[in-house]
Amino acid sequence: MLMPDTSVITRLIARYRAQEHHLLAAPHDEHARRRFEDTAYTLCVLMCERTAREAVLAAERYVHRHTRSGAQPMGKRAASGGC
Repeated sequence: MLMPDTSVITRLIARYRAQEHHLLAAPHDEHARRRFEDTAYTLCVLMCERTAREAVLAAERYVHRHTRSGAQPMGKRAASGGC
């Protein structure tokens, strides 16, 4: 299974958090909502998760695990060959 690059995931997490903060400050900004949803969707796809919250948590775990001890599979999903 191909694993995402940690630098890409790190940038997406930062973008997600910044967009989340902006959206909370301006909840009626449709453009901001679309950007936030696009970033959330990208994280969901890369992390094989169904919700943005699960995807962000999985991404944070992945980056932490990868930077702490080098490249490692993502648990059961990597062993099973997919999402």
